[in-house]
Amino acid sequence: MNDVSPFKYAFEHYVNGRFIPSANAIDVLNPSTGRPIGAVPDADQQTVAEAVAAARTAQAAWGRKPANERAVVLRAIATKIRENLPHLAQITAVEQGKVLPLAQMEIFITAEYLDYMAEWGRRIEGEVITSDRAGENIFMFRRPMGVVAGILPWNFPFFMIARKLAPALITGNAIIIKPSEETPFGAAAFAKIVSGVDIPAGVVNFVCGRGATTGEALVRDSQIDMVSFTGSSNAGAQIMASAARNITKVNLELGGKAPAIVLDDANIELAIGCLKVAKSLNTGQACNSAERVYVQKGIAAEFTDKLAKAVGSIRSGDPFGGAEVDMGPLINRAAVERIGALVEDARGKGAKVLVGGAAESAREGFHYRPTVLTNVKPDMAIMKREIFGPVLLVETVENLDEGIARANDSEYGLTSSIFTTNISSAMKAIAELRYGETYVNRENFEAIQGFHAGVRRSGIGGADGKHGLYEYTHTQVAYIQS
Repeated sequence: MNDVSPFKYAFEHYVNGRFIPSANAIDVLNPSTGRPIGAVPDADQQTVAEAVAAARTAQAAWGRKPANERAVVLRAIATKIRENLPHLAQITAVEQGKVLPLAQMEIFITAEYLDYMAEWGRRIEGEVITSDRAGENIFMFRRPMGVVAGILPWNFPFFMIARKLAPALITGNAIIIKPSEETPFGAAAFAKIVSGVDIPAGVVNFVCGRGATTGEALVRDSQIDMVSFTGSSNAGAQIMASAARNITKVNLELGGKAPAIVLDDANIELAIGCLKVAKSLNTGQACNSAERVYVQKGIAAEFTDKLAKAVGSIRSGDPFGGAEVDMGPLINRAAVERIGALVEDARGKGAKVLVGGAAESAREGFHYRPTVLTNVKPDMAIMKREIFGPVLLVETVENLDEGIARANDSEYGLTSSIFTTNISSAMKAIAELRYGETYVNRENFEAIQGFHAGVRRSGIGGADGKHGLYEYTHTQVAYIQS
């Protein structure tokens, strides 16, 4: 019997090494059907305070452990995740709605991420700084922040646990994880896995609840040393304001409005394939997913026609539909209504719907048809706001300079891309696009050893790789006069 196979759709807070039963206050729906699959608690301020106190107490001893010993815990969690991959993927597909192969990939990458961060146990480095004084040595050390609050989104709910937990633990922090109330059950299974490994009580805690209650209580707690949040830009701004009361460090991975520039010399089939993936992968519910396409006029007609056919061929349905289904539903009814309102507003202002443009009302659950719009204008709401769904917007530009200018006309700055066979054009775009990431001739999907970070309303700080790891540390400089 593996560790989580008996798990069903239920959640108990996990605080100080104990599961705490609590009254369920929030219904959780299966987005494929719109029907309830369970309910979860809404942690009150007392429960949050207990979790923070447990983490504060446990962190000091955990931080003194050699980092390679902390790495053993991460590897143990990764091993148990792999042992339970089919069951964990099923939970993810049911509660979030992503197709089963993508859910399986999410679980696999979660284990890989834990192992990758464990490798840093022998690689965390400080610096020796040259002194102006004779006989003096200056050392810079990296110290754990202390107690971290990890507040998660619903779009990659299992992987995001590791993205917060792994760098926090390897650098010596304790952590409280708050999953989204939309997708809490994978986190419950993760907590069960943590309870079965040899880790001191209080180092890892899980509490569930709404952002306005549980999340707010975490962010406002004066004993929290860092808040790492992934979610919408509006929610990130609220978290930043609340954290400011205690001058708490924030790490914010927020929304995006990713542009893709397609030049006349591009490999059209490659570009279309990548953009099709952007709309089918997780139903376009990814902050780095391309939303705006700026195609050079010489290929605009051919490209747009082929793109519409490709996006129109995306098959939506049951996440367990196997090879016959490319994407699942949106997360909830509000998402369907929000995207529908943006599309209708654009249509009313002159945009042309080439394919899709409506909810799949005949199907139960929260499905929206893969959509391509042309004749869009920069001042339309759909060109300014994050769509977070299976909708692509296409605008024709004269040249690369206009494409870059249009791409930069956004309050967001997370990911961007360009399709061209000219290295000079690619390098010019990389130099002038004001985004944290630029992808050339490939899909917008980051590597765990990279650094996933945005600018402007897309966030502060970042995740992954060495630089993401060091987000969870502060520096201490020692001046030693001999």
